[in-house]
Amino acid sequence: MQDVIVVGGGAMGSAAAWALAAAGREVHLLERFEAGHDRGGSHGATRIFRLAYPEPDYVTLARRALRLWRDLEEESGVPLLTTTGAIDHGPDALGIAEVLAAHGVPFTVLDAAAAKRRWPGMEFESPVLHQPDGGRLLADAAIQVLQRLASEAGARIEHGRRVTGVAVRGDDAVEVWTAEGVLSARHVVVAAGGWAPGILRGVLDLPALTVTQEQPAHFHALDPGAGWPSFIHWRAEPEHAAYGLLSPGEGVKVGFHGSGPVVDPDRRDFTATEEGSRLLRDYVRRWLPGLDPDTAEPISCLYDNTASHDFVIDRVGPVTVATGFSGHGFKFAPVIGRIVADLVIGAAPAPPRFALASRT
Repeated sequence: MQDVIVVGGGAMGSAAAWALAAAGREVHLLERFEAGHDRGGSHGATRIFRLAYPEPDYVTLARRALRLWRDLEEESGVPLLTTTGAIDHGPDALGIAEVLAAHGVPFTVLDAAAAKRRWPGMEFESPVLHQPDGGRLLADAAIQVLQRLASEAGARIEHGRRVTGVAVRGDDAVEVWTAEGVLSARHVVVAAGGWAPGILRGVLDLPALTVTQEQPAHFHALDPGAGWPSFIHWRAEPEHAAYGLLSPGEGVKVGFHGSGPVVDPDRRDFTATEEGSRLLRDYVRRWLPGLDPDTAEPISCLYDNTASHDFVIDRVGPVTVATGFSGHGFKFAPVIGRIVADLVIGAAPAPPRFALASRT
């Protein structure tokens, strides 16, 4: 019988394998696709890193994650986090300032005219919150680092092994069903994104997860030398929040949060809808005059989210689940790995905000 099997080799599964192996546990990570694949929600060159959130729980997590990203860089020798600063603007953006101030996180607030002078490639109609510690993470490189460090600590990383289900056989025993046969372990961690509900069907009751195919795009900057902060544009309902960041060598990535069509993760077409593409180009034309709206190079991303966009991180018996991270979870990967490891080891419970699973 194995010790811990981790299902899913994206950001959260890789971070869990790293944290568990570093804690001395025997770890076997199973990823159904090849290394570097684009079927899930963790692939791609870059992701936003930011400390600015309207919810204190996420500010606390982000501060922990910042320290751990720097630790990972030092341990691996690989640069992962580039500080460009991050901005929030639009309705209710300034509500974030109160939360940051309460947590001692530095920030400044600029009026729209001052922000326009500082970032001439962007338009603003309201005050802008600037947090200097924000920036971008190298997503693909981060997963490679997490898996390499996990492997160096003794974890077995196996790609091309599909998990179809899980069965609990006791308080300290679980079966993991794969296409090649059944594996037995003392504990299983399921960090499989949009596939998690199917894998855990009949084992855990999860909050409803909506799986969508998102369609951001890279746009060419009119001034290649211009600086771009990572940004969140909080737009009034029914519009979706917009986000963006410079992705070196690819352009400025721009997208809408959680606006794509609902899909089956095994039956995606990876194609942006005409309406979604038009709306994104119109947004760039209106709000990002430093970009050429006609140079859109679409990207396909898979989201899995709860209705509240809170994560699901919980343990029930010999099963731990970590899912629902899409759209804003990547930045937290190393701290989520540590939380999952604590759950498996029994060192600490999940933060109350995220402990949402229950036994079927």
